[in-house]
Amino acid sequence: MYVSIACLVGAYLLSQFYRTCLAVLTPVLNHEIGVTAGDLAVSLGLWYGAFALIQIPIGEALDRIGPRRTVGVLLGLGGGGGAAVFAMAQGPMGIHLAMILIGAGCAPVLVGSYFIFARAFAPVLFGTLAASMIGAGSLGNLAGAAPLAAAIEAFGWRPSLWALAAITLVVAALILIFARDPERVEQPAGRRGTALDVLRLPGFWVLLPLTVANYTAAAGIRGVWAGPYLADVFGADAHLIGKVTLVMGLAMIAGNFAYGPADKIFGSHKRVALYGNAVLALALTGLWLMPGQSLWLATAFLAAIGFFGASFPVIMAHGRTFYPPHLTGRGVTLHNMFSITGVAAMQFASRPVFDAASAGHTAPVAYGMLFAFFLAPVVIGLAFYVFARDSGDGLR
Repeated sequence: MYVSIACLVGAYLLSQFYRTCLAVLTPVLNHEIGVTAGDLAVSLGLWYGAFALIQIPIGEALDRIGPRRTVGVLLGLGGGGGAAVFAMAQGPMGIHLAMILIGAGCAPVLVGSYFIFARAFAPVLFGTLAASMIGAGSLGNLAGAAPLAAAIEAFGWRPSLWALAAITLVVAALILIFARDPERVEQPAGRRGTALDVLRLPGFWVLLPLTVANYTAAAGIRGVWAGPYLADVFGADAHLIGKVTLVMGLAMIAGNFAYGPADKIFGSHKRVALYGNAVLALALTGLWLMPGQSLWLATAFLAAIGFFGASFPVIMAHGRTFYPPHLTGRGVTLHNMFSITGVAAMQFASRPVFDAASAGHTAPVAYGMLFAFFLAPVVIGLAFYVFARDSGDGLR
């Protein structure tokens, strides 16, 4: 299982890279093939949309054939193939297609890891392992900042994407060769077990609004909008954008490692997620009300969004307490599907929201309204989450 996890960490590094690289690629893609920030917001939305739509069949595959083949095959075909399509893109449609393929290829990586954590390790370790997986894999987030900017300057963006395609295929091959599936759990007699069974579990629905909302701001702003915001409001070039997004990426990693043991320290999944997302809401409020105050303040707010927006593993661990062993694959993938669907929906909607806000407003005001748009679902999610049941299962 440890070898399996090591292989999956490598795959998750790539997953994090692909979802965050567009912010740094924005200037060069706009200059060379006419792709705008709005186009890339759609591309990232398509990445998350493909990622979300394939979660249900991935859950079935995890429970039936295990994570080794599920992750290895999809990552090789979708991730490697999509990176190659990206390297050959001549305009927005090429980038859109590439991101759809890459999103589908990356879709089973995290949930495949969570499946192993739930099946092969003690329940008390699930939250810590889940957060550590994201924290370690988020080094790919860092690679999508300053290092990517340096690679583009040294080699060009197309050779850099071809290299990523090759790396993705190598990682997929390593998973197929070295990863191992945990022991299968037989489902109860007469019960096939579907995603609908997970949705029928008591208390599960109250978690869903915050599940949908918690990652939308960190993913959307770090993935696309941080670059244009820093350029339009503060006149930042690619190097400065890389540095600021690197700070935000480091904060996201630190947040994951902090959230991991926090639920055991506080003896509650709910309190950790509730308080963390409340601070996330405050940071978004700061960017909404003071978007052009100073670069240092903006960087601090972006770092806070990255840090406190990393609560997904704790919410996943909370959801994990509701579903039985034979529904593990379907449970983790369904939970992940709702989270990623929220990100995709917000990315699609962010472009027309920003376009409307830009009409007749200065850049700081327009971006402030965009940040308010990312704030709204977090506040709604918190309003529902306060009623969630928190038994503390898996923490004792």
